[in-house]
Amino acid sequence: MALRINDLVPNFTADTDQGPITFHDWIGSDWAILFSHPKDFTPVCTTEFGAVAQLVDEWAKRGTKVIGVSVDGVEAHKKWKGDIEGFCGTKAAFPIIADEGLAVSKAFDMLPAEAYLPDGRTAAETATVRSVFIIGPDKKLKLSMTYPMSVGRNFAEVLRALDALQLTYEVPLATPADWTVGQDVIVALSLNDDQAREKYGSIDIKLPYLRTTHAPK
Repeated sequence: MALRINDLVPNFTADTDQGPITFHDWIGSDWAILFSHPKDFTPVCTTEFGAVAQLVDEWAKRGTKVIGVSVDGVEAHKKWKGDIEGFCGTKAAFPIIADEGLAVSKAFDMLPAEAYLPDGRTAAETATVRSVFIIGPDKKLKLSMTYPMSVGRNFAEVLRALDALQLTYEVPLATPADWTVGQDVIVALSLNDDQAREKYGSIDIKLPYLRTTHAPK
């Protein structure tokens, strides 16, 4: 079954290069990002792991844990991390899930139930394991993005989306197209004009159904 926005994400126990985890326990009360890869020692994925490692302070600032998943084993992950750290010039402190049995990839609907790893496989056999999942403290899926193998992920966009999700989490606000931190936000239609003014102060009524206000601090 497809994993949809606001679904409870699968819980699982798995080995990582930093030891075993149970996913929901690992998330705890934080935000979390799980980003997946079709194979270790692949060029695009190496640049992406490096980008995540370089953003360690940004993840911490947002109270967000990051974890990778790749369909290779723990020892391969450990060796690959050496390449990643050498390439990006910083430590990759986050764990990488070893998904050799494809249990996580299938649970998150990145591969069909009948998928398996053939001998001598290439990344093409698991090309759809190229997704980013942003998960809230309630363990529910808030956003997902899937990329082909030929397109490196834009982690500036992942950060922007995370900022928007955290700003609007459980409050009647939304963010407009291309929104960045500090810009005005949209008041949800669940509030009428008077309620919106009482809650947020002044509002700018651009259309009866499109009202903006200053983003809360």
